Amino acid sequence: MAWSEKKTQGIIYILILTGIFAFVYYWRVASVDKSGEYNVRVGNYRLTDGVYDQALAEFRKALEFNPENVNAHFGMAVAYMMKNDESAAFEWFEKTMALAPDFAPAYANRGIYLDKLGRYEEALEDYKHALTLDQDVAKGPGKLWRFMRNIKEKPPNIYERAVYIQEQLKLPPEERVLKVAEEDAKQRMYKMKK
Repeated sequence: MAWSEKKTQGIIYILILTGIFAFVYYWRVASVDKSGEYNVRVGNYRLTDGVYDQALAEFRKALEFNPENVNAHFGMAVAYMMKNDESAAFEWFEKTMALAPDFAPAYANRGIYLDKLGRYEEALEDYKHALTLDQDVAKGPGKLWRFMRNIKEKPPNIYERAVYIQEQLKLPPEERVLKVAEEDAKQRMYKMKK
């Protein structure tokens, strides 16, 4: 191969690499809008990874960009819920619902948390309200979500749980079975965007 052909190939390779680096830079830095959605995405990844303090930090950054970012408020609520910080979780659920009263996942997740805390009547109301706002919330996590987390069985959804709670609340208190640890552990949060 002649020297000029090698030089031409080298220039082509350098141009291709420069193009790839420019694309990656644009994709990771320049294309991020100033609404905080990038931080919300990162916060959601941290939630999925179970790194709740890092998720909270990302959602706070998103709120610095846009104090009315519903997804950041919702992420804060879910992160505190997963950390079992009851007062902070409920505070952020309330903030989310104040910004977006028709955001079904907020009611679904607050219902899940109330259910976990043994506040079944309140959980049932939130489940019903979430289902009234968006019936798709009853579907629960999809096949891809379960595949990515190696969950073979479909976890219970809020519709099934609401029906169960409603049936149990009709029974005398001594006959009710509202907590089943192994079934409760299968319940998953609803992380849908507004």
